[in-house]
Amino acid sequence: MLVSHILKLKADDGVVTIGPDASVSDAANMLSTRRIGSVVVSSDKKTALGILSERDIVREIGKRGAGCLSESVDSMMTKKLVTCTTSDRADSILATMTEGRFRHMPVIEDGVMVGLITLGDVVKARLSELAMEKDALEGMIMGH
Repeated sequence: MLVSHILKLKADDGVVTIGPDASVSDAANMLSTRRIGSVVVSSDKKTALGILSERDIVREIGKRGAGCLSESVDSMMTKKLVTCTTSDRADSILATMTEGRFRHMPVIEDGVMVGLITLGDVVKARLSELAMEKDALEGMIMGH
């Protein structure tokens, strides 16, 4: 299954972004309000500058205390993004996320962010794909 197919299956409003100058507190509020695990940092809602996750925030609070919540998002975001394209395969993305120990990946086409896929999206797609293969095999064995 391709990333493009996974994006079509998602019923969402697009990629949630926040500006790099916003406070980490504002980002945490956005994550909590929207019940999401990460936010893409972007100045123009098209170019991904970085990503900030719940884990990033919690780690920094644990290291430095709650004072870091007043800092800007760009001081805490992950700047070295791992991205994919719509033509990448789900099994490859699953391996990359598992090896890198992260759960959110921006989808980029021609330098423009076109979506965001999560580990949950990829697992759901793979399970669906495996269920279809199982049904097809059972049909062949049963003579259907």
